[in-house]
Amino acid sequence: QVELVESGGGTVQAGGSLRLSCEPPRNTYDTHYMGWFRQSPGKDREGVAGIETDGDTDYADSVKGRFTISGDDTRGIIYLEMNSLKPEDTAMYYCTAVPPPYHTVWTLGRFGVWGQGTQVTVSS
Repeated sequence: QVELVESGGGTVQAGGSLRLSCEPPRNTYDTHYMGWFRQSPGKDREGVAGIETDGDTDYADSVKGRFTISGDDTRGIIYLEMNSLKPEDTAMYYCTAVPPPYHTVWTLGRFGVWGQGTQVTVSS
């Protein structure tokens, strides 16, 4: 059982920033497509950002230019830097690990495993 430990959620005003962190098992970090998806009540899961083992990144159109996903190869931690947050970004955010051969934002939340989630709330 792969355990993904997330942290960093909270409440922020519109226009503010938050950084989420996720620490997967080391072998998972080294071999899986890592990313974040989000889900709010009554809405479908939405892949937000993904990062491949070689560092290539991909984003949902809704967050491009505002969110940045990165990986610390030394510590094996995935980060999601979220800037210019909007009320519509309010959701539970989940860290996820997707096994090969999947490696697109669309696969986040549909394949692989994910953590317990961390709540992000953006007030207007």
